[in-house]
Amino acid sequence: MKAFEYAAPGDLDDAIAMLSDAPGDSAVMAGGTDLVTSMKQGLVSPNRVVSLRNVKAINGIQEAGPDLRIGAATTLGELLGHSLVADLYPSITTAVKGIGSPQLMSVGTVGGDLLQAPRCWYYRNGMGLLADDAGAANFDGDSMAVEGDNRYHAIFDNKTAQFVSASSLAPALIALGANAVVRGPKKAEREIAVADLFRTPSSSDEREHVLKGNEVISHINIPASGAKNGTYEVRTRQGLDWPIVTASVAIASSGAKVVLGHVAPTPWVSDAAGKALGGKVDETSAAKAGEEAANGATPLSHNEYKVTLVKVAVKRAAMAAAAHG
Repeated sequence: MKAFEYAAPGDLDDAIAMLSDAPGDSAVMAGGTDLVTSMKQGLVSPNRVVSLRNVKAINGIQEAGPDLRIGAATTLGELLGHSLVADLYPSITTAVKGIGSPQLMSVGTVGGDLLQAPRCWYYRNGMGLLADDAGAANFDGDSMAVEGDNRYHAIFDNKTAQFVSASSLAPALIALGANAVVRGPKKAEREIAVADLFRTPSSSDEREHVLKGNEVISHINIPASGAKNGTYEVRTRQGLDWPIVTASVAIASSGAKVVLGHVAPTPWVSDAAGKALGGKVDETSAAKAGEEAANGATPLSHNEYKVTLVKVAVKRAAMAAAAHG
């Protein structure tokens, strides 16, 4: 890890100004659980690291009228321990519980979880975001993930990028219709749907999210919809590990929403599965939703098993949502 300048301002706008002073050469640190690892691995080498640990304005959970406002610097442990989140949003609670690590729970943040870099082992070993830079003279430039060990990679939208979105919270937040408040220079603020934070990059030079280098998520707003909701995760083992497949379901009077995690470079919304659930959830409709969610999958050479797991996860998430309240 190379030497770098470290700053920990107490004001969000000061933090953004420091990021703006070194565009493309600075990095935001929330809990640091992902950034520090990425720096040690040589994946990123910023000259300036701007910590948000002292910015109290983006911490905590408050009711904002009928909605819930979650600071991006709120730790995962604080999120898990909040009684209102537990009562209204079991889909979020389930996702946080699945993380399992006391260390991550104590310092990992909501914003950090949303924007963490992919866990793809090709990327983490320096082959680029699209696994197309092996560094060998005879390498033909095709993605290593297409024919290599891709057992945990994408089964949707995987033509260009094969990594999967690593966020545990994103599927549940998207199903609930949450929005992210993004702060930029000169106090500029925009609110975008959490679903729109993510994108599939077309090259390894693009980010997997839409934020600029001098923008920061300040809060997440969850609208009060009264939706019943649930999450189901499929994991290989207990303890610190990322899920293989996740499904989050929210059922409101206006209809149902089904969002998959760890199956595409972005959280994957299945409109067909939501329509299959409709307003009435039982074993039959939940199973049908699972079938619909799996339609259109294009597995790679070693991850076809994920198609079955999608069906299972959606059915069980739908049943968990139906049992909420």
